Parts: sequence; structure tokens; C-alpha cells
Amino acid sequence: MKNLVKKLSLAAGLTAAATIASAQVQGVTDDEIVIGSVNDLSGIFAAIGVPAVKGANVYFDKLNAAGGVHGRSIRFVVEDNGYQMPRAMQGYNKLLNRDKVFAMLLSLGTPMNMAGFKLLDPKGIPNLGPLTAARQMLQEPIKNKFTSFSSYYDQARVGVKYLASEFGGQEVCSMYLPTDFGAEIVDGTKEGAKEAGITYAAETSHKPDETDFVGSLSKLKEEGCDIVTMAVGVRQAITIVGTAKKMGLSDMKFLGTSASFLTVVAKVPGGVTDGFYAAASWQDLWARADEPTPKAFIEEYRAATGEDPVGFSMLGYAAAKMTHMALEKAGRDVTQESFIAAMETLEYQDDLVGNYMTFGPDDHQGADSVYINIVENGAWKKVHEE
Repeated sequence: MKNLVKKLSLAAGLTAAATIASAQVQGVTDDEIVIGSVNDLSGIFAAIGVPAVKGANVYFDKLNAAGGVHGRSIRFVVEDNGYQMPRAMQGYNKLLNRDKVFAMLLSLGTPMNMAGFKLLDPKGIPNLGPLTAARQMLQEPIKNKFTSFSSYYDQARVGVKYLASEFGGQEVCSMYLPTDFGAEIVDGTKEGAKEAGITYAAETSHKPDETDFVGSLSKLKEEGCDIVTMAVGVRQAITIVGTAKKMGLSDMKFLGTSASFLTVVAKVPGGVTDGFYAAASWQDLWARADEPTPKAFIEEYRAATGEDPVGFSMLGYAAAKMTHMALEKAGRDVTQESFIAAMETLEYQDDLVGNYMTFGPDDHQGADSVYINIVENGAWKKVHEE
């Protein structure tokens, strides 16, 4: 009887200790883990943010219905930044101080993420799979930062070299938002021009709400631009390509990065975006719709939402799955530190995004590949990879 009492007392003590330990870890309770996101659900990149959040929710809902992670459900709390800095900071403050999130996932916007680091880094809050491919997503301290794919810099660099080689372009130019996002793509464009032995000739900067690009395109025409890289909003990219066609600028090759590699961009009615290029670090979902993993995802997403998924629905789902994998490895007594250590052990083939993902203590970027794609007949087609 005494031994039974001792065992019961020990078990109760361990349970209490685990409860106290979990109470001391931000965003972790006995029955849930809180994950946050500061995203664009209403601004110029809502075509990215909305489907990515939906994709993550499809995965988390399935996970929670199956019992969660080590007996805990995932609560995914998303704040809309509208691609505006003041709203982004309000979102970060709410998530960190009111919701007490364990980690951030899929937060959108280069300048927004960089500002958020000032709040995340002192607390050691992990920032996972941000919806920006800026190199600054792995700025020091990188301990708590994990990206999934290659950078805008490398995408622009590789894309410029490919187009210069393929079409003999001699003058490359850029159209960009004057933000950290735009600056990185300009830097990658210049490096690509240097490596290709061609000239970086001109550039035009634009406001997020700008809609008339005739003057800018006329300037680039005068400068003899053969290749034009873009770091603008989704609608702006579509408008620029369409305006160039109306102006008869058929010799200009337009190149976007992963920020333009959207299903909606390819499917603009009337073939407006046919001939538009994008460099990204994952493969198009619908180009692989007959493959087993993409096909299963499309069916699951349709059943859950009543909608067809797009590329960023796929990325949101994949990022949520990656988070789940690390939480499983970290165990029941998860902390930010043990979760980061678990992230650093992940190595797997992601057949959904079509890429090999590997992380390590000195490697917090999951994939390095760059795929060049072109819009043909309303769909993306892969034409080059490295």
C-alpha cells in the first residue's frame, strides 16, 4: 500500500512538474500550442496570403481532428497587415503579448518580418517559412529563423542569366517597390547581369497603389531594355505585362520571382500574361496535378474548402506540415529551444512542393533550387532549373 501511495505521489509530482514546465513556455498549455502569423489578407499581396493561410488551416484542422501533436491541438492565429507597416506591428504586439504565441509561421512581407524580428529575437520566438524570400529572413541572429526556399536575390540572378543566354539580351532593367523586397531583387538583377556579361541599364520605382505604367515602360524602351525584372504587387505585375503588350513591346522579356509565381497570374483571361517568366524555388502545383501527392492534396483541399487550391495554398499546407514534423520530434515537453533543435534535424523529400528539404545547425534554409517558369496558354511551364 505504501509503495502504491509512493508511486501515485511520484506520478502526480511528475504531472505537476510537466504542467508547470509547459506553463513557463510561451504559447504552450496542457492542451494546445499557439502559432501566430502576421499576413496580408487584404492588401497588394492578399493573393499570396489568403490561400497560404487557408492551406495551413486545412492541414492544422486535419491534424487537430486526429488528436493534435502529443495530445495538444494547434491554434493558428492570423493578423491581417494589409501590407502596411503600422498594422503589421499591431499584429505582432497582439500575437506576442496577448495571444502569447509559441512561434510565427508564414508571416508575409520583407519589411514586416524584419520589423517583427525586433520583437521576436529577444524572446527566442521561432519564425518559420515566412512568405518572403528575402535574404534578411536569415539575418543574425539566425538561431530562431527558418526559411523554406531560395532567396529573391538568387532567383533574380539565375533568371537574368537564363534569359540573357536564351535570347541574347544585352540590357537588363528593373521595376520595383522602394522597399527591402525591391532592393533585394534589384541587387540580384545586377549580379545576374554581371555574371552574364551584360549591362544593367535602368530602373523605375513605384508606389504600392500605382496603376499606370505607360511612362515607366516608355523610359525602359528608350534605354533599350531587353530583360525587365519586377518586384511589385501581384496586380501590378499583371498590369505591367498587359500594358507592355498593348504598347507593342514584344521584345521585352519580363521576369518575376516567387512573389509573382501565382496561379492567378498564369490564368489571367485573354492570355495577357502569356510569355511572362517567374523564378521560384518550388514547382507549380497544377503542372503536376496528376502526380500522386499533388493530386491527393488537390482532392483534400477541395473537400475541406469547396475551392480549387493554388500554388500558395500548397505552400501554406507544406509549411504547416513542416511545423508539425518538428513539434513531433521535439516531444511532449517542447520548448522554443527544443523545437529549434528539432527543426535543425529535418531532412525530407517534399513531393508536394517538388523539392528536397534539409536543415541543420548551420543551415536554416530548406531548399536551394531555382526553377524558371513561363506562362503558356494560361498555365505555368518549367523551362529551366538549377
